[in-house]
Amino acid sequence: MTALTLDRVSAGALQSISLTVAPGEIVCLSGPSGSGKSRLLRAIADLEEHGGSVCLGDQQQSALPAHSWRRAVMLVPAESAWWFETVGEHFEAPAPEVLREVGIAEDAGEWSVARLSSGEKQRLALARALTRKPAALLLDEPTANLDEDTTRKIERWLQATIREQALPVIWVAHREDQIRRVAHRHFTIDGANLKEREIRQ
Repeated sequence: MTALTLDRVSAGALQSISLTVAPGEIVCLSGPSGSGKSRLLRAIADLEEHGGSVCLGDQQQSALPAHSWRRAVMLVPAESAWWFETVGEHFEAPAPEVLREVGIAEDAGEWSVARLSSGEKQRLALARALTRKPAALLLDEPTANLDEDTTRKIERWLQATIREQALPVIWVAHREDQIRRVAHRHFTIDGANLKEREIRQ
């Protein structure tokens, strides 16, 4: 089990961000549009130039090849990328159990990506990420395109998986009710810094 640690990370307008996310902990991050939430996740995933350092356990981001780091510290962006014609080509192996968990038919591997709705893409991107067994997760509004019932189902599945696999997680979220349900800690972007907020149940 490994923690994800940010030490004086600077990305865009955000400066000197220090934060440790424990194994199995969900830290929710919120803030106005354009305040730097997605950019911070991209910096942590080594997809954006940044200052400071990021560590997974005792492994420094800067000491690993970028592709190895991104497999271990996996970002699921708000708009997922799909580069092959069929869904199944994006998975390393068939994953019928995970597809069932996210409410997608087991034969989805045969589907054309072109036929997917935004909600199906979002759920499949989460399934794809978890089947690759990351050591940490960065989730950028992972339920934004889902209806309420599906949102609750995905929240429960993610919480169970995060707990079972002891993943440190940073989860960008806007809805206060979702933050209350899933977060162990909640930070908002306050200018160039993060400010911890009490989670009111």
